Amino acid sequence: MVDVEMIRQMNKHHSIREIARMTGWSRQTVRKHLAGAPEPPAYRTAAPRPRPVMDPVVGVVEQWMADDLAAPRKQRHTARRVYDRLVDEYGFTGSEITVRRAVARIRGKRIEAFVPLEAPWGHIAQADFGTAVVMIGHERCTVALFCMRAKASKVPFVIALPTERIEALLFGHVAAFEFFGGVFHELWYDNPKTAVVKILAGPHRIEHERLSALRACYLFDSSFCTPASGNEKGSVENLVGYVRRNALVPHTRSFPSLDALNVHLRGWCERERQRHAADWAIEAAALSSLPAHPFSPSVSRPVVVGKTSMVTIDRVRYSVPVTHVGRTLRAESFVDRVEVFDDSSRVALHVRNYTRNGTVLDLTHYLDAFERKPRAALSCAALGSADPVFTTVRDMALHTPDGHHTFARVLLLAREFGLERLADALRSAVDTGPVTPERVRQLALNAAHRTPEPIRVPAPLLIPLPAANIACYDELAVCAS
Repeated sequence: MVDVEMIRQMNKHHSIREIARMTGWSRQTVRKHLAGAPEPPAYRTAAPRPRPVMDPVVGVVEQWMADDLAAPRKQRHTARRVYDRLVDEYGFTGSEITVRRAVARIRGKRIEAFVPLEAPWGHIAQADFGTAVVMIGHERCTVALFCMRAKASKVPFVIALPTERIEALLFGHVAAFEFFGGVFHELWYDNPKTAVVKILAGPHRIEHERLSALRACYLFDSSFCTPASGNEKGSVENLVGYVRRNALVPHTRSFPSLDALNVHLRGWCERERQRHAADWAIEAAALSSLPAHPFSPSVSRPVVVGKTSMVTIDRVRYSVPVTHVGRTLRAESFVDRVEVFDDSSRVALHVRNYTRNGTVLDLTHYLDAFERKPRAALSCAALGSADPVFTTVRDMALHTPDGHHTFARVLLLAREFGLERLADALRSAVDTGPVTPERVRQLALNAAHRTPEPIRVPAPLLIPLPAANIACYDELAVCAS
């Protein structure tokens, strides 16, 4: 290789002819490097190297790669599949490594470029769901993490929920806006099936009607990312992993309940907000104000009461009072509970159950049926979800004559006292004597009785009375004898 630096140094004291004689290089070479750029010469091919085996099928491979852009992400050509198709369909005789190199060159031409983005204060937030493995009551389980992050200040909000359904999405928004103390002008999402009914061309979507109702209440715009392009909302995508690594490690830490886990996550979010305090002060001032009345994060649907006085909601059956059998009611599904309404009157309230084909029963819903069918009280499935003392009394009634009537009359006392007070009275009755409706009712009344406080008479109304003298009664006794 020609040493350009040496030629330039020698030219300070020697002519081109002398340098050529001393180095053995031609004068043309010396002149070229003295007049050219200081970089050393590099080998450059005048034309691409021929590839007689691969060149005839390069156009076919390029077309396959272009078609893959519209194919499902996990059903695209691999280099191995390209090689197999070339052999089978085109009689390709080259090696697999030749195809792999060609595929790598073609894919390298399609590297996507990205543009750095910034957001105005209070304008954009990003929302998404993630999952985390936690210990709830010493049991390992997977929870859904609803995450929302302010784009400008980077302040996060995270809440753990039992599901990713639309009611959980709504509840997460209501809790997040309460945490931030205001509403962002625009929220970015991916395309969850719970929130997007149909993906249209470009950025247009048909939203779930409840998400539209949420936007109408809080007055913010929604923006949806390109399908399979999570990088468009990378701030909240990174938040999911950041929470798992910084707030939920070690994963063996046990929480008594989901509520306790959320208290822990809320404290972590508050510490993050303090860490970004300067930026958050600017962003908080730019948020829109909260509405006067918060949004109800529920999904409403009509339900028909079956012959067993139950309605089905998301493949789970919930009981309602037997007086509503055969009627169509309205169910409001929240993330933590289910409410059933007859017009505007709530007739049933249950804790939400997420076990498929599960059953949730309330014993009080079947009391009216026990008046007409007392024998059914002995086998009622709702006893299993009530206080265990009811099952104990039922077992005692099975061994007594006419026990079904007695047990039914005992259960009907729940109308007057409620199941909790009736259960306390039954425990007292079982421990102290026979269990009869009359005795159980008296025990319940005794437990509910409260001695009234003595009446306090104002001082001006007090009349002083002399102490009673009962000696006179002794004189009467003597006279009578």
